[in-house]
Amino acid sequence: MAPLDIASYLFNIGGYVINEIDPMKAPRIAIVGAGPGGLCAANLLHRAGWPVTVFEGDAAFDARDQGGTLDLHPDGGQLALAKAGLLEDFLAVARHEDQGQRVLDHATGAVLREEIPEEGTGDRPEIDRVLLRQLLLRPLGEGVVRWGEPVDAVLSDDSGAHFLRLRDEVAGPFDLVIGADGAWSRVRSALAEQQPTYTGVTFVELWFSQVDERHAALSERVGRGSVFSLHDGAGLFAQRNGGGAIRVYAAFRSRESDTDRPDKALAGITLAELRTRFEGWSPALLDFIDKADRIAAIRPIVALPVDFRWTHKPGLTLLGDAAHVMPPMGEGVNLAMLDAAELAESLIGAADWRQATAAYELAMLERSNRIASETREAFAQWFSAEGAQSLLAHMDQRRAGE
Repeated sequence: MAPLDIASYLFNIGGYVINEIDPMKAPRIAIVGAGPGGLCAANLLHRAGWPVTVFEGDAAFDARDQGGTLDLHPDGGQLALAKAGLLEDFLAVARHEDQGQRVLDHATGAVLREEIPEEGTGDRPEIDRVLLRQLLLRPLGEGVVRWGEPVDAVLSDDSGAHFLRLRDEVAGPFDLVIGADGAWSRVRSALAEQQPTYTGVTFVELWFSQVDERHAALSERVGRGSVFSLHDGAGLFAQRNGGGAIRVYAAFRSRESDTDRPDKALAGITLAELRTRFEGWSPALLDFIDKADRIAAIRPIVALPVDFRWTHKPGLTLLGDAAHVMPPMGEGVNLAMLDAAELAESLIGAADWRQATAAYELAMLERSNRIASETREAFAQWFSAEGAQSLLAHMDQRRAGE
């Protein structure tokens, strides 16, 4: 879009002045997305005195259930929090006691493998997403995050200015727009046409509340942490959340009738219908379906190509799922927060923030594409005929690498 065109467009809805950008000064920054990655970047930039505004579609920090509990790794999410001065706050509220893992046989429910760190030794404590969001919001103060402001598109001007088209206005100008807006990123759409594609696996998310009081046997089966069971392209995963809750994922490869938007094809599925996809499984494991309070969400698992890249465009960049969405194998939030910390530190410490952004992208994509390749391979193995054996081998490899 030419400068005259965008100026005319903006004037018609309220008017903005397009300013020349001085690359030697701290840029005016917009972050799209108030997830862990976006808020982590905002924290580091805000601490350095850089002007930053975060745009988030959620109406409030707790407007919706944001998904499963998170384990932050020492070299990932915890490192990013340390750089933001928030690690001690995280360690004070994280659930250190919920780091255990169990693998159960699909047919008998018997324990095939159990890993429970000794008290005080586990280095990947869990935290509910809403608590992590609160922790990251606290240092920012009022006004940094604009809630209830989903970004529809990024508009760019030939002068180098960028604007965000919102529901009722256009915000800007910004010198740098950071896309931290997840798998279906609007910022990514301004950089590349590539969209995530369906992996062929769908997770149906189930919810249990007050599990200790209402489902003591099931609570004992999960223990203090997570449970995994895989068989012939299907899986049941249960994880303990805060507040006496357990979240379960009933996962399976699609049938032919599911492949066209499985979230729609499976809309309205009942617990009884879901159970039919797990014929032959142990009754003890089927309790994770039969006794659930409700179906909370249907999540088709999508991913970008493992070699995804884009042509660098000054003033626009990506982090987290916007840059490298991959199957949920425990890497996503840690990569997003590490991306955010490295990007922010590069910007703050650089003589020219434009050059720093380009250098960040090269390093980030080299790392994320390598991890995406490993993750896609492991995910495919988990949802193969040898899923249980692949899971146990994966745990062995991780232990050997620690």
